[in-house]
Amino acid sequence: MTIRLRRPDPRFPQLLAAIHDPPLALFMRGEAELELLAAPAVAVVGARSCSSYGRSVARSLGRDLAEAGLVVVSGMARGIDGEAHRGALDAAGPTVAVLGCGIDRDYPAAHAELARRICERGLVVSEYEPGVEPAPWRFPARNRIIAGLCAATVVVEARERSGALITADFALEEGREVLAVPGEITSSLSAGTNALLRLGATPVTRAEDVLEVFGLVAASPAVPELPPAAQALLERLRDGALTADELVRVANVDAAEASAALLELELARLVLQEDGVYRAAI
Repeated sequence: MTIRLRRPDPRFPQLLAAIHDPPLALFMRGEAELELLAAPAVAVVGARSCSSYGRSVARSLGRDLAEAGLVVVSGMARGIDGEAHRGALDAAGPTVAVLGCGIDRDYPAAHAELARRICERGLVVSEYEPGVEPAPWRFPARNRIIAGLCAATVVVEARERSGALITADFALEEGREVLAVPGEITSSLSAGTNALLRLGATPVTRAEDVLEVFGLVAASPAVPELPPAAQALLERLRDGALTADELVRVANVDAAEASAALLELELARLVLQEDGVYRAAI
């Protein structure tokens, strides 16, 4: 079911109503109450064509911020946006996706299942009524809504002309906090985030850097007691990302034992794996 919330309605989110060009109305679908849009929220945005490192950071941030009680807002795009939503869902937390097309569309179509999961715990939002097709100019416009719903915006990875930087610009124009994840100086995917840091954005090296903006403390996860092999692998991964074969070699652990240990570490959410590369969760 689609709900339309007009700006004069007292339930319209006040942070969004306060921006320079607020939408006349919001269309929404999802199981969450409308009050979710007034809850403390943080935008987590970044490149569509991101690195495996960016994916893991976005998912970890989404999870940790949701666990601490924040609503994670993003644009449901491929790459960083999608991973931020998934991280929040991993923590069984609410998340809000803002579309650049009609509210009846799952865009991109590859994220139809993600949209379904978001609707179960949160909301999918658009200023566009059903039937409005995606268009290139609609996505920069929707970025003002992503920034407008949130007291802070975190950029994980962004090229020099990334749409994520448009979201950061909107946040800055409205006097909201902007934070950025530092990246490799040789990577084009870090050019935008590193530029934000030069301009004074707050660096994000862990979820606590974001939570400080809201006066929140990170949830204390129950750290399992790890067997020696798993502990050895985790310590190696804290020095840098490695493949399973590299871990077996540098940690001097039997391959079968390493496989079982890595599975245990993944289930405990202490390590993340993508494209065969393992890295410690931030």
